[in-house]
Amino acid sequence: MRDPRRTAVVTGASRGIGAGIARELAAAGFNVVVNYRTATDRARDVASELREEGVDARPLQADVTDREAVAQMADSVVEDFETVDVLVNNAGITIDKTFREMERQDWDRVVDVNLGGMFNCTKAFYDEITAAEHGRLINISSVVGEQGNYGQANYATTKSGMFGFTRTIALELAGTGSTANCVTPGFTRTPMLEKVPERVQQKILERIPLERFAEVEDVACVVGFLASEEAGYMTGQVIGVNGGMAW
Repeated sequence: MRDPRRTAVVTGASRGIGAGIARELAAAGFNVVVNYRTATDRARDVASELREEGVDARPLQADVTDREAVAQMADSVVEDFETVDVLVNNAGITIDKTFREMERQDWDRVVDVNLGGMFNCTKAFYDEITAAEHGRLINISSVVGEQGNYGQANYATTKSGMFGFTRTIALELAGTGSTANCVTPGFTRTPMLEKVPERVQQKILERIPLERFAEVEDVACVVGFLASEEAGYMTGQVIGVNGGMAW
């Protein structure tokens, strides 16, 4: 007999913010699909951890830039769970270079993953979200999309592009009662931040009024609220989780 809990799909969920979101949703009682591209062992570990919450959690491999692979993932999820209530588009990459040094392939790759992947996954699960009683599309952007960032013209462009996509899909979903929102984390303690030189981290901290980097849980709890039934009157919103950073 199918578990009556709601089902969430989180892309790029093998580590960092994605894994934190998966944990938050599992704790709230969602069955969770842990999507990943190459990190099989990490994704299996995350799914195993989530099952300790008493929910069904499954790792599913799919490169979000591959439309066929994403469609196959969606078919598998629907076959296993019958419905999908929440899609969290979290998968993303950076290829950081100043614009003078950036090549077209650096631009195209980041756009393909961050925007193309969001399109592919939303397209694959769109019908399930519209049909769900409390359908939720949640896109994970970045404070960089609001402010820009030196050496990240490609990344900042994709993250700001998520705003227009989210607001448009929110309008198109509204008649079904489902919602679309966007979360823009600030600089968060993840493996990505660990690659930033210490002197640069210190300069970033000086711009954060709360004087600390975000923890993964700071972001995940906001996503958890947006996925809940209580957030049913919030849609088309871009929600900053950035410690007070402003332009």
